[in-house]
Amino acid sequence: MNETKSHFRHHLFFCLNEREDGAQCCTQHNAEALFEYAKKKAKKLGLHGKEGDCRVNRAGCFDRCAEGPVCVVYPDAVWYTFVDEADIDEILESHLRDNTPVDRLKI
Repeated sequence: MNETKSHFRHHLFFCLNEREDGAQCCTQHNAEALFEYAKKKAKKLGLHGKEGDCRVNRAGCFDRCAEGPVCVVYPDAVWYTFVDEADIDEILESHLRDNTPVDRLKI
């Protein structure tokens, strides 16, 4: 059986769900702005969009609202929470660039 190589080494998915009933969700914690920041920063670091590199993607609800905002790195299945651009920098630089997950942000 031939092993299939993934187009991207990592995907970084950000929950950008907004609950209509006003219940807690990631968008209430600046997730949209930090997603946009992550895309720009990943491009600046040369990590985003090229085959074999990383892709920063939007996602719907992960059902982990109480731990939000939430993002996840696949295929590693490492879940993170974050509060600011410094946290995003650390995820991008440590995990996606240097292959070292960020223990302090894991959920």
